[in-house]
Amino acid sequence: MTIRVLICDQLPVIADGLRTLLDAVPDIDVIGTTDNGMEAIVSVRTTRPDVVVTDLSLQTISGLEMIRRLGKEDDPPNVVVFTASDADKTVSDVLHAGASCLLGKDASPQELITAIQAAAAGQTMLAPNIAQRLVTWFLEQPERQESDLCPEVTELTPREREVTRMVARGMSTEEVARELIIGEATVRTHLYRVRTKLGVRDRAELVSLAYRTGLIHSAGQPLGDERLEPVIGLRAG
Repeated sequence: MTIRVLICDQLPVIADGLRTLLDAVPDIDVIGTTDNGMEAIVSVRTTRPDVVVTDLSLQTISGLEMIRRLGKEDDPPNVVVFTASDADKTVSDVLHAGASCLLGKDASPQELITAIQAAAAGQTMLAPNIAQRLVTWFLEQPERQESDLCPEVTELTPREREVTRMVARGMSTEEVARELIIGEATVRTHLYRVRTKLGVRDRAELVSLAYRTGLIHSAGQPLGDERLEPVIGLRAG
């Protein structure tokens, strides 16, 4: 399959050089070049390229804004950003805008060709130095609690958390009621409210979620910063 490519760069010497390079590749067809972001959007609508290769510095609108607008098209092309800037903010902005691949202008011709082929296939490719920085950043981040992925956990009351922990440890409704000196109907009400808030269907899902979100550790101990609802005077002994 031939990959149709549109090149966007405000420097003619670079745009022409890229065209010469890519025209020599059997499965790539350069359908045009432009130094203008708005013109590029119009060209995408009329010529339907598979891949847009662009710098971030363009006329009328920036390459970043062009990428954002292309992402809103009915059939958006994949985008390879080919730029001299590899600052952290540039990398973040480009990826959030929706680009498939990001290369520096020190990339080799083969790296650019490979990036275009990857983008056409719906894959992602980053320059090696950028990929290494992202990996380093990721490894430096603290391990996320699964509760970050289930913000509804924060909506539980202290009593609901306590009942959830007890059930997760294998206690029956009757045992929870006896331990907390409350009615079994009250325990069932707490469990119903917990399942509703967390969107779980049954006790098995509730127990699984309790462990995954850190509501209870595998050893059965609550998190260190949890404050349980006081039940002074209610517990035997």
